[in-house]
Amino acid sequence: MNKVLKAFLILLGLLFTIAGGLFLFIHIAFDGIFTGPSYFKEDLAENFEERKTQIIEAKNYFGSIVPKETFVKIEFEKGQLGIFHIKKNGIYQNNWNLDINSKKVDSLLQVLGWTKTELKTLKSKLDKANCISAESGNPITIGWQRSGMGMYFYNIFDQNLNDSLISVYNDSCTYIFYKDNVVLEYGGGAIGAQCFPGLK
Repeated sequence: MNKVLKAFLILLGLLFTIAGGLFLFIHIAFDGIFTGPSYFKEDLAENFEERKTQIIEAKNYFGSIVPKETFVKIEFEKGQLGIFHIKKNGIYQNNWNLDINSKKVDSLLQVLGWTKTELKTLKSKLDKANCISAESGNPITIGWQRSGMGMYFYNIFDQNLNDSLISVYNDSCTYIFYKDNVVLEYGGGAIGAQCFPGLK
């Protein structure tokens, strides 16, 4: 066999092995990300129409329990807190994959002035909304579902958007203005597609 061809085939085999290994690593590291359910913008909108009242209730409750001048991002995942980030008094704490009954969670709840009751109530309200996360601010962001490498969100403002804000939150990529005070969002993650799937 020609030495150049043989070297090319070996190189090709190595590249396929490395690519396959990387794919498998990402799949395992991100908990079966490539075999999980896939969603689209229409699914996000449909969930909002079916559970609008529950989504707004979850948003309002979350907004009512987050202390002023404090940032909270929380995501419930399989009986754990997949994300529990807090910024208060200029101190930012990133927290991933925490057992809800751990001492670490107890200390974070203390920082917020919460008890397990607030945590359980928030989880219950998000469950009723068929959602999994919440992030403070204006808008408050309610996370709907993960989809592959990405995730879908509802950005819910305190007031209806004016034309200026609509132009900012309607880029037909990451954000799509839905109606009134609601903007749909797709976050692609570190290495995923950054625009809503199916949009050009």
